Amino acid sequence: MPTPASPPPHFAAAVVPRERRGVAYVDSLTPELFVPTSARPVRAKLRWLAADTQVMPHSHPWAQVAISTTGVIRLTVSHGTYIVPPSRALWIPPGVEHAVTMVEDADLRTLYFHQPRGRCGPGALGAAREGAADAAAAPAHWRQCRVLEVSDLLRALVREMPTAPDGGPALTAAGRQREQHLSALIRDELAHAAAVKLGVDLPQDKRLLHLCEAVLADPTRHETLADWAQDTGASPRTVARLFRAELGGTFTQWRQQVILAKAVALAAGRMPMGHIAAELGYSPSAFSAMVRRTVGMPPGRFFGQQAAGAAEPGA
Repeated sequence: MPTPASPPPHFAAAVVPRERRGVAYVDSLTPELFVPTSARPVRAKLRWLAADTQVMPHSHPWAQVAISTTGVIRLTVSHGTYIVPPSRALWIPPGVEHAVTMVEDADLRTLYFHQPRGRCGPGALGAAREGAADAAAAPAHWRQCRVLEVSDLLRALVREMPTAPDGGPALTAAGRQREQHLSALIRDELAHAAAVKLGVDLPQDKRLLHLCEAVLADPTRHETLADWAQDTGASPRTVARLFRAELGGTFTQWRQQVILAKAVALAAGRMPMGHIAAELGYSPSAFSAMVRRTVGMPPGRFFGQQAAGAAEPGA
């Protein structure tokens, strides 16, 4: 049964898991020691967590960005689940209950963002200070969970943010000024970060949810909807209707999103694209075609491996 190793001494919080069903569960430790304010609009928290550790469901009155500089994390909210590799970050609006699971050993960095009343987004504080007339009308996409690209600059800025909790030694004047500069750059980078469709929607119907969780656990176990539907107590026709009604598409379209999420986790470990395709039951050319059709770009670009010289499947 996995047990987190001892975190490095500079980490703000120790991890003491409650083990259950093969997963190590931990509480959201001491968020009250990292509350963002108008004076310190971005606060950073750093934790090392082992694979198969889950942070129990919780929410905050402020916005949050979850980012792992090493390892893959999975974040689940009431309406869906998101796979977040080191090349991505997840924006979580205020008040959204979420649970975080470590797909791999992860260096989990959490950024908390102060959000003025009625405003939402990484640039909300600046808009409020400038008195913008439309500041209260925050773009709707910032009021939803969003997977964002992480630039090299953003990753470097996040690593430089102070992670000491309140109640300890106060930041020096120079340290406070540096934090303010870093915070402003982080908010600007996030505001301009491209969104990536890596979320997998989840249904409310219990029969369909049972099927979806089985696919998430092992998306290659069955090929056809008829095979997947056998354990739901509903006919394939009923399940197909539920997919259209609750998730707005077909089972095949939804399963492709699960396949992409699984591929993201594999790609984070620098597995070659051809091996990823085989792992997920595709030929290299079929996998490349599926990714291009689904996200509008080749696999190497989508998974961030072209810079490392990875070859495209079928090339």
